[in-house]
Amino acid sequence: QVQLTESGGGSVQAGESLRLSCVASGRPLREYTVGWFRQAPGKEREFVSTMTWRSGLSTDYADSVKGRFTMSRDLAKNTIYLQMNTMSPGDTAVYYCAARNGWNRSAKVGDYDYWGQGTQVTVSA
Repeated sequence: QVQLTESGGGSVQAGESLRLSCVASGRPLREYTVGWFRQAPGKEREFVSTMTWRSGLSTDYADSVKGRFTMSRDLAKNTIYLQMNTMSPGDTAVYYCAARNGWNRSAKVGDYDYWGQGTQVTVSA
């Protein structure tokens, strides 16, 4: 099975950018559909983005991040990224990468089989 480790979190001001990384070990990422989720204090974990590549690269984003966040991957490094631009305090959360068996993109937490430990992102006004 695959193990996932996120990094790149931190504290930024509103309008600034961060790039998160998620390194996979144990299995090649190309065998999975992958996603980013986030969880703010007192709230449920929510979908951010998902990516699959079995029939060509396919990506989807939550409406709240479309146009600001970009998900990418480097299969040679077994790593996925989340570039976050024009950040706002509403983006403050713990960010998790996840992987699921199967090739369909999904925005559902329950559809993912493997999770990283999360990385904290804090955006101040």
